Amino acid sequence: MGTIFAYNLDFTPILEAWEMFLRGTGVTLLFSLGTVLLGVVFGLIVALGRISKNKVLSSICRVYISALRGTPMLIQLYLLTYGLPLAMGLSVNYYVSGLIAMSLNSSAYVAEIFRSGIESVDKGQVEASRSLGFSHSYTMARIVVPQSMKSVLPNIGNEFVTIVKESSIVSIIGIYDITHVSDLLKASTYKILEALIVAAILYWVLTTIFSSLVKLGEKQLNKLYAR
Repeated sequence: MGTIFAYNLDFTPILEAWEMFLRGTGVTLLFSLGTVLLGVVFGLIVALGRISKNKVLSSICRVYISALRGTPMLIQLYLLTYGLPLAMGLSVNYYVSGLIAMSLNSSAYVAEIFRSGIESVDKGQVEASRSLGFSHSYTMARIVVPQSMKSVLPNIGNEFVTIVKESSIVSIIGIYDITHVSDLLKASTYKILEALIVAAILYWVLTTIFSSLVKLGEKQLNKLYAR
């Protein structure tokens, strides 16, 4: 016990590298935002395929979701960064492979969010739309999907908060995010505990801010739908 409390914390070398952490925070935010945007696009496509009446397409999307949700993101990251490029004889930009890996992983979860939201819409509205002669695609695009946003958007916001934390995994392939900056400073200053504490605080601040924004957005959304 004595050796633990005898350790003298010194944040000076870490705080002097604030510009590195600022840059790493920017990369973390850009990575998280890019992941969510691509994940939403891919997720909506997969969700529509998942609920499609085409059994082949529905089965493919079901396997896609199951495979990405059932395997570790780290393995998916390694496959896209090292495995597939090696097999295909290609060179790959690690930022690109990291973004794709996280986006595909996120899309599997977002797809289930969209599917749940779409299926929560009253089927009577779908039947009414079809009885008026509107096509299935028109009904989905103009009636079902917009109404599902009430339940979908808060969950996508929560997914963004989760991604901010999970994005630390890309530091493994050398991407200059918060965690990677922490690793560099641990090696150069030997202030391991201090570097980890600062990184943890930065992630905590980011997730707290975005969690608050998600709650605020959810309240505004509820007011909008209440009108």
